[in-house]
This record gives sequence, structure tokens and C-alpha cells, in this order.
Amino acid sequence: MHPLFLKNNSLALSQSPTVAVVILNWNGKRFLEKFLPYVMQTTYAATKIIVADNASTDDSVAFLNQYYPSVAQIHNRSNEGFAKGYNTALKQVEAKYYVLLNSDVEVTPGWIEPVIELMEKDSSIAACQPKILSYSNKTTFEYAGAAGGWIDAYGYAFCRGRLFNDCEEDKGQYDTAEPIFWASGCALFIRSAIYHAVNGMDELFFAHQEEIDMCWRIQLAGYKIMACPASVVYHVGGGTLPQGNPRKIFLNYRNNLIMMYKNYPFFERLWKIPFRLILDGISVIEKLSSGDTSYLPPVLKAHWSFYKWVFSRKQKQYFPSGKTGVPQGVYKDSIVWQYFAKGRKKFSEIIDNKA
Repeated sequence: MHPLFLKNNSLALSQSPTVAVVILNWNGKRFLEKFLPYVMQTTYAATKIIVADNASTDDSVAFLNQYYPSVAQIHNRSNEGFAKGYNTALKQVEAKYYVLLNSDVEVTPGWIEPVIELMEKDSSIAACQPKILSYSNKTTFEYAGAAGGWIDAYGYAFCRGRLFNDCEEDKGQYDTAEPIFWASGCALFIRSAIYHAVNGMDELFFAHQEEIDMCWRIQLAGYKIMACPASVVYHVGGGTLPQGNPRKIFLNYRNNLIMMYKNYPFFERLWKIPFRLILDGISVIEKLSSGDTSYLPPVLKAHWSFYKWVFSRKQKQYFPSGKTGVPQGVYKDSIVWQYFAKGRKKFSEIIDNKA
């Protein structure tokens, strides 16, 4: 057993599968102060709580040392972003399940148990997410995951409970545990063996959509991604890079194109990626027409960075060969057309009305 777990003898004695809740922190003392107490109240017996610090320059580490000395710490040498930061940290953690938990998430009593129960019943479930509601409006789904992530035919990610920037009120309409396309990285449960088998998250992504890419690869390897709404968490969101930040715009546009190139079959990417590039251009023109020039430079930079990657990338085996899974949670039409042309603003309206 890994040394981090030897510090807690109860884990060795527990009959429950071990769960490591790993909070990646970068200058997030304010979030640790606010939300770590909720995590510390976790009732699941075989839990180890770990903070992986991405070379914070605030006093996060000093705060942990003073007030939470029982919380294990991992110190990354630099700010490696979400993807590499977790990859580096999780190489040092041993548990059957990892929970990748954002520092700006408030967990609720019993939030681990229903997810582990669901995953233990079905070994084909590789990853799972709870229901994610907004911390500022706790009856509304939160942008980063809502009740489970989907994707459309052209690589646009959306959620049960969230289309583009429209977040639905939670009325129990998505309270069934169902297969999804991607589980949100803000509260991601994943089997450690599978995380390492697919080489974790793509470190090129740095941040944004790396969990979608990983979930896509996991499904292609023959496993399932699930939503478990019996578990509930509340997410602040936008704590590191707020909406409209040029860096965030660049990462979202670039990473989405790279993800499509990596995971679509050859003949699909031949036409889908050029079409997506056109849609990106239309989105920039729409912003310009409203007087918003902030999107043009980062989107142009994202496209150029994508082209450079395509012609300079090194081939890499991302998942075990011998399996070709059929991904779930795929909407085989255009979410853009349904949302903007048809005016359908809710997930149920999109899925139930395909015309």
C-alpha cells in the first residue's frame, strides 16, 4: 500500500474499496478555508483526503499545515495545469478509486457512498460524476457538468441540465443514473487502474476539456461513463479562469479541435473538423457583430496552434488495443442548430425533439 495510506490505519482495516479524494490546488486558500471542512466530514470509511498543490504562491500550504495537519499533501514543482497536475499527483496515490475534486466544490453528506455503490455493482463503469448544482443558486444546475455531459455530432459538449450558457432549474428531471459521454472534472470519480491504463489526461490540454477527451478514450476502450444523481455537490465555477478570459477561450477552442482529431475515425474527421472550423469562424463573426472583439485573437491563435499540432504531433497509444467501444451520450445532430435556430434551451427539448 502507498505510504500516503499507511498514515491512516483504519483504511487498511476497512473492507470498503479505498477512495482517494484528491484536491488539486493552485492559490486556492480561500476555497480550502471555505470548502475543505465539508470534505473532512465525509462519512465514507475508506477515504483518504489529499491536497495536491500546484506550486501555489499564496499561503495555501501554510494554512493546511496549521489547520489540517492530518490532510496528506503532494507538492508539484510548478503550476502544471489541471491535466499534468493531476497526472503527476496521482502517480503518487494508491487507491481503488480516485475522486478528482475541485477546491471550489461543497460536498454534501453521503456524497461518496452512492457513487461507489453504483460502480462496485458494474465493473464496466470506469468513471462517474455526481449531480452538480450551482453554489450560488442551489436549485440550479451548474455549468461544469450539471447532471452529466453529452456531446453532439460536431464535437460540441453540453449537459443534462445545461445547454451553452443556459442552466436549468433542478426539478428532479434528471435524477436517474444513466450512461453519459463525459463526467465533469470538478467532481470526477474514476477507477485508478483505468486512469493509468489510458495514461490519464492529455497534458497538452493544460486545462479545459481534458476530462472530456479522457472519457472519450475510455469509452473507445470499451468502458462506461455514468452520472449518479443520488450524490450531490455544489460548484462555484470559474475560480481559476473566468468566462471571457482570452486564455480560457484559446484553450477551449484549441483543445476541442485536438480532441476531435484524436478520437474521431479518419473519415469522420476529414469532414467534421473543417465544418467545425467554419462554425468557429461563424461564432467569432457573431461576437464581432455585437461589438465584442475579444474572441478573434484567441480563436485565431487556437486554430494556428491546432494546425501546428497536427503537422508536428507524435503518435501515442492512448488506450489498450483490442477493444472498440461505442460511446454513449452522443447526440447525432447539431446542438448549435437546435439551440440557436430552433430555440430549444433545455436538454429534454433537444433529446425528445430531433426534427
